[in-house]
Amino acid sequence: MSLPLMPKATAVWLVENTTLTFEQIADFCGMHPLEIQGIADGEVSSGIIGQDPTSNGQLALESIRAAEADENAKLELAGNARQYIQTKAKGGRYTPVARRADKPDAISWLIKNFPDLTDAQIVKLIGTTKNTISAVRDKQHWNHSNIKPRDPVLLGLCTQTHLDMAVAKASKGSNAV
Repeated sequence: MSLPLMPKATAVWLVENTTLTFEQIADFCGMHPLEIQGIADGEVSSGIIGQDPTSNGQLALESIRAAEADENAKLELAGNARQYIQTKAKGGRYTPVARRADKPDAISWLIKNFPDLTDAQIVKLIGTTKNTISAVRDKQHWNHSNIKPRDPVLLGLCTQTHLDMAVAKASKGSNAV
């Protein structure tokens, strides 16, 4: 599903100007419901100016009103808005230099808390290599003595939604065996 332009700004506007549920806003903006709750509490959205999705043609006012009336209804981008929205690009993504040193900590946390995750899932979540994962797992990493397991979401290496999806996928795979 395509996400709206500036999803956080759109979420801020929807929280402030509608009576939609956190789940509806989270689903539309591609965020986790707890992030939406943080926006509503004022903890996440400080400094973010809300972006009206109806004024730029991404969402019809009628669909907002219909979703407010039925909490099971889902918001969808207007048909003409989809052509302007880019989907997530395949391939590697840039990680700032300051965040690169946090990757082994995130790998260690994932291995410790979610042993069902495959190396491929960890690679996709964090943007690392299988060699780094095996080095951390086998305690052969060059900086092993300084690795402290830390949550990759809090480190900014992945989103809570992507982590939840990977964990759900891994748990389905382990239950099938």
